[in-house]
Amino acid sequence: MEKINFSRNAITTEEELREIIGEPHELVVKKSISFLDEHCKKLISMSPLLFLSTANAEGNCDVSPRGDLPGTINILNKNQLVIPDRPGNKRLDSILNIISNPNVGLVFLIPGLEEVLRINGRATVFNDKEVLEKMSLKGKAPLLGIGIDVEECFIHCPRALKESNIWKPTSWQDIGNVPSIMKIFTDHLKLNGVEVKE
Repeated sequence: MEKINFSRNAITTEEELREIIGEPHELVVKKSISFLDEHCKKLISMSPLLFLSTANAEGNCDVSPRGDLPGTINILNKNQLVIPDRPGNKRLDSILNIISNPNVGLVFLIPGLEEVLRINGRATVFNDKEVLEKMSLKGKAPLLGIGIDVEECFIHCPRALKESNIWKPTSWQDIGNVPSIMKIFTDHLKLNGVEVKE
């Protein structure tokens, strides 16, 4: 299929968008709160996986999965939490984005629960040893922390996870035909002119 010019039928104003989609129900608008209440704190404490959305100053976006033991996120108070940044591949996509643009979005998942907790706010990359020590894993504190000043929290409806059947193993596709991650990794390197010896 040849490349499509998306701008040909682009929706460019809220008025155009509302004409197609309509207005949200008042309850949907008012479900958003500006701090971490006891429900939010409970969900965060049970979540082993979150997705961190960032963008740099130019608007280039990234979404990064962050997995850890439930309860590892450090909730400092009703307005702040800290995500540990454990050693990884040193690309630092999220960290570099936050340094140039602090606006972030978080999605917290809990296995078996089809609703997700969404949090929006402003992030700071910091190196406070006292705070980081409290998030040690196997005796090692994270090298950095991502401090989040919470601005908005709300529960997102279950439709996406329900329709995807993500928690139902009987609906999962057979991954036997999927190439290994190493095969994908080396093939992508080859596309960039890098040959990897087997």
